[in-house]
Amino acid sequence: MNIKYELNKHNEIFKDFLLDIKNYFKNNSNTIHKARNELKIIEYTNIQTIVKSFKVPNKLNQIVYTFFRNSKAKKSFLNAKKLQNLSIKTPLPIGYIEFYDGFLLKHSFFVSKKYNYDYTIREPLRNKDLKNREVILKQFVSFTYNLHENEVYHKDYSAGNILVSKKDDNNFEFCLVDINRMEFKKVDLVLALGNFANLWLDDESSKLIAKHYAKLANIKEGIALGILKKANNKLQKFVLLKRKIKEKLK
Repeated sequence: MNIKYELNKHNEIFKDFLLDIKNYFKNNSNTIHKARNELKIIEYTNIQTIVKSFKVPNKLNQIVYTFFRNSKAKKSFLNAKKLQNLSIKTPLPIGYIEFYDGFLLKHSFFVSKKYNYDYTIREPLRNKDLKNREVILKQFVSFTYNLHENEVYHKDYSAGNILVSKKDDNNFEFCLVDINRMEFKKVDLVLALGNFANLWLDDESSKLIAKHYAKLANIKEGIALGILKKANNKLQKFVLLKRKIKEKLK
């Protein structure tokens, strides 16, 4: 089996770990997420890492990822480095590795240092009684605006992929995860406000977010809220349609 890998600078101590990642992953039971892909916390040389094992792609995608497009592991690694260069918080990337059966991609892993956080953005969005809720959400909108101004568009901008760390009562840090589906391009207003739709906002949160984003973007609040509501409705209709199709296929 052939392999391809890359380590981030100053991470040579992880070379043996990366090359033997299949065994480390197999022998570790500390799974923190398992769906299409699986994430585990694995300690190496007294450093806690997050190892993401990507699902083996189907035959068509094996060809695509081998010849035409970077694998999800490699994209995660490269995107993390780009975010670092832009001073946008994401868990520190250690490296990625790809395993090929002949010339086709089979298994791939992305390794980063474990990032400690207090909760995801879901908590302030859903918990109306959370202390400093409005402060957190306003700072989150400012964080998102900064992403867009830096031409960063996270295509899976869901609540579980935005981590929140409390620095003090008035300052919070936001960190992006699950970053393989990301584009670096000019983000117009429709795309920018539509980015919030994946958070499944209620009316109150939509108004707060639209109001603060409008202030930052120097546009009318009503325009921002209209774009955001339209994006919310479009996503909800799409999800409802998917559910109906699945029910009919059962």
